[in-house]
Amino acid sequence: MNILALDLGTSSVRGLVLDMDARPLPSALARRRVRLVAHDDGTGTLDGPGYLACLAECLDELAAGGHLRDVSLVATSAQWHSVVPIGADGAPLGPVLTWLDTRPDVPAGVPGPADPVDFHRRTGTWWHRCYWSVRLPWLREQTGGGVARFAGLAEYVLGELLGPVPMSISQASGTGLLDLRRLDWDAEACVLAGSRAGELPELAPTGWRGRLLPAYARRWPQLTDVPWAGPVGDGAASNVGSGCVEPDRVAVTVGTSAAVRLVQRVPAGQAMPPLPEQLWRYRLDHDHVVTGAAYSSGGNLFAWANRALRLPEGTELEVALARVPHERGLPVNVRFGGDRPPGMAPAGSGALGGLSFGTTAVEILAGLMRGLCDLVADDLLLLESTVDEPVEVVLGGGAMAASRWWRTAFAAALAPRPVWYGRNPEVGASGAALVALGRIGDASRLAAIVRTDDTTSPA
Repeated sequence: MNILALDLGTSSVRGLVLDMDARPLPSALARRRVRLVAHDDGTGTLDGPGYLACLAECLDELAAGGHLRDVSLVATSAQWHSVVPIGADGAPLGPVLTWLDTRPDVPAGVPGPADPVDFHRRTGTWWHRCYWSVRLPWLREQTGGGVARFAGLAEYVLGELLGPVPMSISQASGTGLLDLRRLDWDAEACVLAGSRAGELPELAPTGWRGRLLPAYARRWPQLTDVPWAGPVGDGAASNVGSGCVEPDRVAVTVGTSAAVRLVQRVPAGQAMPPLPEQLWRYRLDHDHVVTGAAYSSGGNLFAWANRALRLPEGTELEVALARVPHERGLPVNVRFGGDRPPGMAPAGSGALGGLSFGTTAVEILAGLMRGLCDLVADDLLLLESTVDEPVEVVLGGGAMAASRWWRTAFAAALAPRPVWYGRNPEVGASGAALVALGRIGDASRLAAIVRTDDTTSPA
């Protein structure tokens, strides 16, 4: 009995088959790159139908390889904050806005939350361009009317495959419209969003499951009767896949973007732990919250440097990086894509300083990588203040898997805390599978973490 895990990312969509301990099976991976439209004006969008086609190709590939035969459950990790306007005919009225899109702005003359501190406490968010409270009015203006409802990328894609689907509590928390304690749409946030009856998705109950529509069941008969679990926000799923589900273990995940996050058990209706004003808070599920900070830069820093600086490749690059010390180097601002909330810096805010004719491309790359480490170190101090106990850190994500130097730079920046590295590059997919299986409590035991020098396993 296996699990099909889908990862609906920003730069790619992936389908993996995992065993019942959420470990990827050999060769059972299909991946398609998706075209992110990004411009200097802050655009960061995806084409919804094109994205769905890429996901379908992944499932076709897995089916052709015989990997779907023993699948008994489908789990999904999906990006937070995305939104797409849907018309009365069920078709998108425009592209999907991703977390990377910084164009939405607060409507002129519209007052914000009556009590911003209480709004932040209730929703875990701010009145900010990243959230639906600002995005929905902006999208109505852009589309010129005709919006019947709004959906996230996950609800759009799964809705095409399964029929109308509710929004999971985890995905709903990323909209900024959810009351995290009551697990219902927050009245004031909905007023700010200008949401009308029927525009917001229905919220999924605990244990919701969906099934493929007949047309897709004929395409993938191995999945005909297989239940599909509600999607988990990618950041929360990554914490679970990294084994970071207790308040003494923090996850630092670096994929296309980056984040530092802490999971705590807080069932619906219970009072929330303290929340520093600079940190956000979302939901992993009905029983857990995830608190942290996110950054628009991560592996995309490396991708930009690789394009712009003609870096050496492979082993040659690692050897060159090894000569660069981990201490704070070039003064940099890594906000190339703008700020994630609560910051408001626009796209194009990145900066490099301290350059000379002797500065090498590898030194510039190292300065950018270390700049992200320093941002994470600052926010980790805030996270620690919410639990009042020492924490250890687990590094994860594709960018961490790709660069030993970056892992050791993080270890240096976060010292003297113990810092581990998660060998599984698919922590989001694995985490979503454990959530769907109801095995969050097993995550710490199942996570494959080692020391950042990759030589010694933890006791």
